[in-house]
Amino acid sequence: MPVRAWLLCLSLLLTCDAAPAAAQNGDPFDQGRLMAAADGHVLPQRERVAAVNRMLRDRLDTLLPALMRETGIDFWVVINREYAEDPLYLTLVPEPVFAARRTTMLVFHDRGGEAGVERLTVSRYPMPGFYEPAWEGGEVDEQWARLGAIIAERNPRRIGVNTSRDWAFGDGLSSGMRARLMAVLPEGAATRVVSAEALAVRWLESRTALELEVYPHIVGLARGVIAEAFSPRVITPGVTTTDDVAWYIRQRFADLDLPAWFMPNVNRQRPGTTCDATTPFCGDSGVIDRGDVLHTDVGVTYLRLATDTQEMGYVLRLGETDVPEGLKRALAVGNRWQDLLTAEFRVGRSGNEVLAALQAAARREGIDHNTYTHPIGFHGHGAGATIGMWDTDAAVPIHGDWPLHANTGFSIEGGVKVAVPEWQGQLVNIKLEQTSVFDGERVIYLAGRQTRWHVVP
Repeated sequence: MPVRAWLLCLSLLLTCDAAPAAAQNGDPFDQGRLMAAADGHVLPQRERVAAVNRMLRDRLDTLLPALMRETGIDFWVVINREYAEDPLYLTLVPEPVFAARRTTMLVFHDRGGEAGVERLTVSRYPMPGFYEPAWEGGEVDEQWARLGAIIAERNPRRIGVNTSRDWAFGDGLSSGMRARLMAVLPEGAATRVVSAEALAVRWLESRTALELEVYPHIVGLARGVIAEAFSPRVITPGVTTTDDVAWYIRQRFADLDLPAWFMPNVNRQRPGTTCDATTPFCGDSGVIDRGDVLHTDVGVTYLRLATDTQEMGYVLRLGETDVPEGLKRALAVGNRWQDLLTAEFRVGRSGNEVLAALQAAARREGIDHNTYTHPIGFHGHGAGATIGMWDTDAAVPIHGDWPLHANTGFSIEGGVKVAVPEWQGQLVNIKLEQTSVFDGERVIYLAGRQTRWHVVP
């Protein structure tokens, strides 16, 4: 498919972003048909190559030079061995690359000004159109010697390598590869070798305008599968189990060729089950009955971008035509928690500062919340500012101290506990998560957010 046709396809087929809420305004049975046309909205494997590579070339041409200058690194080397790749490697190379071949070296040299960033590959296998070949092949010792010569020829001020004590994404250079690199450096260059962790994190957390054109479609697909799963198409009260629904979701993603990056989870809450202020998560597994509250957590990756979504469902009792008012209020409290959190996003404010401001706002409104919001992008649990952890109310060391930047993705993740009158005052845990982007001024849910319950008649 030509790139222009691909973009048109994606712009026209963003049908799932509002579908879960829309279905609850009409016939709830429509939920089970939301994904009926989605199969045609997912590109075949061959046609994904042009889409991914266009976004990659845009990132390399426009984003990378700005980030190298922002972090003060004029020479970046990413070294990989087959089956021991740097976590960044597959975000830097074109489709259809699956792994490093032998030893693969990527070199980025900022020549300054309009000359831009020179991109080289010191590797046996070329990547035409993305990296200029700087070595024609031969013995591995010759390959390393060539890398040393390239460094000597360009005489960089700061040589960034992916080593980090604190960031997994910035620690992809193995000790063996680092030793070999240091051995081939020209005289005096060893003192110029620095950690590129800040560049690695900024590369991974930043979303481009082109990526944000397609990201809503990707998130919408995930939300549509949830709407389908929480419907009579999948659930028969008294028969279907929570595991049945989880595996239905897993299989549906597989049928759509959308790789799950973790096993979908489905659980239930019901009157009489344990849920108190000391329980981090409320819910168990088993047969789904009428009157149950359902929760799911799912994540897929498509066109290299990950989603992470949690939503809530309710199974109507016999004679009920709507969700109990107490549960509606509970979901509204969850939405209010989201609003309090996203209102505290500021460029330059750390994740811990956002968390502290949210905690103060939630105390003022009497909201019992558990916040564990994380960056998302190429990885589901991505690089960037962490805002809380599920198992502590305290500030998060290192990752929580990272400042917020514009055009970064976040999973707005957490939950609230609300007493429900129809359940004799029992607490119900509303667990929500939606993939979003912070544009520097506001948080935008890429495919909307859940404001109404999924209903199983």
